[in-house]
Amino acid sequence: MYAMLIVVAALWGAAAGLLVPRAAYRLSVEPEERWRDSCQSGHALVGPARGWLGGPGCAACADRTPGARTASADRTVTPDPQHSAPCLAPSRLAPSLLTALACAVLAAATGPRPELAVWLLYAPFAVLLSTVDVRVHRLPDQLTLPLAAATPLLLLAAELLPYEAGSWLHALLGGLALGGGYLVLFLIHPNGMGLGDVKLALSLGVALGWYDWGILFVGAFSGFLLGSLYGLGLVLARRGSRKSAIPFGPFMISGALFGVLMGAFVATP
Repeated sequence: MYAMLIVVAALWGAAAGLLVPRAAYRLSVEPEERWRDSCQSGHALVGPARGWLGGPGCAACADRTPGARTASADRTVTPDPQHSAPCLAPSRLAPSLLTALACAVLAAATGPRPELAVWLLYAPFAVLLSTVDVRVHRLPDQLTLPLAAATPLLLLAAELLPYEAGSWLHALLGGLALGGGYLVLFLIHPNGMGLGDVKLALSLGVALGWYDWGILFVGAFSGFLLGSLYGLGLVLARRGSRKSAIPFGPFMISGALFGVLMGAFVATP
């Protein structure tokens, strides 16, 4: 039963991760833009949920790949050079594998407790946020704000179910504490911290605070530690300086994942 839970969680993560490249492509834009509506070749992105769900390529470009057949005639289409490669994301499997791994370890640490459903729902969005932040150094409001609202609501539902191993009140206070802490850092040094980080901290604080105040500290500290080590590595490799901007979202999420895993592993219902 326990092994089956891990397998199912991994399969869920793999399937959800397949949807990350298209969403990441659409959201990897400058702050003044909301999202992309077309592929790199100018074709409108269509499909379920107004084109947000689907594979990393668009149908129009797929029809022009070598060996593709047209709908009107049984003949091979000769593509022009700009359509010879996938038009959206360079990597199709990396987000799927990463999401599957995250969901598997979350299931292994949490077990069959109701909060696991919350972690599994959060994981694909965490990978999506990390991908966008790495590409364009921003955490879009279209993701951070819904997560800040949905995470405490989902954990409230989890607390109403049997065998839960956390506290919704602590989760709510944890979100306020971590979000408030990041807000203070932003006000003190706005060039070193973005408002997107502050908004992401709200949902991460809720997840960490669910288990314990100590877990909240561990997760928050781990994020800063990982980010500092990465920045130090850039300096030592002469690929950046102390003032170089880095995408901090992935380190926040990685630190929070470590904290949640620790909290889930030691928690008792």
